[in-house]
Amino acid sequence: MKQLWAPWRLEYIVSEKEEGCIFCRFPAENDDERRLILYRGRLAFVIMNAYPYSNGHLLIAPYRHIPSITELSDEESLEIMQLTKKSCTVLSEVCRPDGFNIGINIGTAAGAGIADHVHLHIVPRWNGDTNFMPVFADVKVIPEALQATYAKLKPRF
Repeated sequence: MKQLWAPWRLEYIVSEKEEGCIFCRFPAENDDERRLILYRGRLAFVIMNAYPYSNGHLLIAPYRHIPSITELSDEESLEIMQLTKKSCTVLSEVCRPDGFNIGINIGTAAGAGIADHVHLHIVPRWNGDTNFMPVFADVKVIPEALQATYAKLKPRF
C-alpha cells in the first residue's frame, strides 16, 4: 500500500474545533488573509475553501445568516451572482481551468457541510483532472498550498 503524507493536516486534526458559523464569524474578525477572504461586497463576500475539492475552490456567502436561497433578498441574489461572475473571471485568468462546477447545497440531506448559512461553491476543473486517486485510494491531490493560491487570487479581486 502506498501512503501520501500531508503533515500540515495534523494541525487541523488535533486542534480544538471553533464554535459558531464561519460565514458569520470570519468576516467579523477582520483578518481576511488568515481567514482566506478574497473580497468583501456590500451584502456578500468571497472566501477560499480551506478544505478544497481542487485548487481555487471558492465560496460565496451572504453576510446574513440564512439557510436557503429562498430567503435571499433580490439584492443579495444579484450580488452573489455578480461575485460568481467575477470569481470565474479571476480564476480563469489566474488558474486557467477548462471549466467550473458551480452549485449550492441546501440542507444536510443535499450535502451542505454548513447547512445553516447558505453559500455557493465554485470549483475550477481541468480536462483530465479526475484520476485514479479518488477512485482507488479515496484521496484528493491538491497541488498548491492555500496561501500560495490566495496570494495569486487576492490582487485580482
